Amino acid sequence: MTYYGSKDIAAAFRQVRSNTLQIASEIPDDKYGFKPSPESRSVGQTLVHIALGPGFQLHIQTNKINDLKLVNFPELMQKVMAEEAKPRNKAETIAFLKAEGEKFATFVESLSDSFLAEQVAMPPGATPATKSRFEMLLSPKEHEMHHRGQLMTMQRMIGQTPHLTRQMNERMAQMMAQAKK
Repeated sequence: MTYYGSKDIAAAFRQVRSNTLQIASEIPDDKYGFKPSPESRSVGQTLVHIALGPGFQLHIQTNKINDLKLVNFPELMQKVMAEEAKPRNKAETIAFLKAEGEKFATFVESLSDSFLAEQVAMPPGATPATKSRFEMLLSPKEHEMHHRGQLMTMQRMIGQTPHLTRQMNERMAQMMAQAKK
C-alpha cells in the first residue's frame, strides 16, 4: 500500500511553487537585481535558478537513466548556466517559473508507483549507492525550499515581510483575540 505517490509529489511541488511565485510577485521589479553580497545570486537570478532546478530530474527521469555515471554533468551544467545567464525581467521570470514548474508537476503526476520504486545508481563513491526515483523526485521541492528561504531573507533585507510570516502573524493575532474572549 502506498500512502504518498506521484500525485502527492506533484501537489506538494505545486504548493511550494505557488509560495515561490507569491514571493516573486511581491518583490518589486527594481529589486530583482538586489544581491545580499557581491558573490550571491540576485533575486532574479535566484528565481531563474529555482525555475531550472527540476530540469535535472526531468532529464534523468524522462530518459529513464538508471545510473548517474551515464550523465554528462559538465554538458548539462553548461546548458543550465547558459539558461540562467539569459536576461529576464520580472514578468518573464514569473512566466518562466510557472511554465517550468507546471512542466515538472505534470510529468511527475503521470508516473506509476512501479516507476517511482525503481532504483537509480548514484555516482561512484556516493552514499547511498542507489536511490529510488521517488526519493530523487522529492529533491526539486527540497531545492526550491532551500532557495526560497534565501529569497525570504532577501525580502527582509529590502524591507518586506514575507507572506508566510504575515499569514502566521495574522493567525497568531486571531488566536490571541479568541483567547481574550
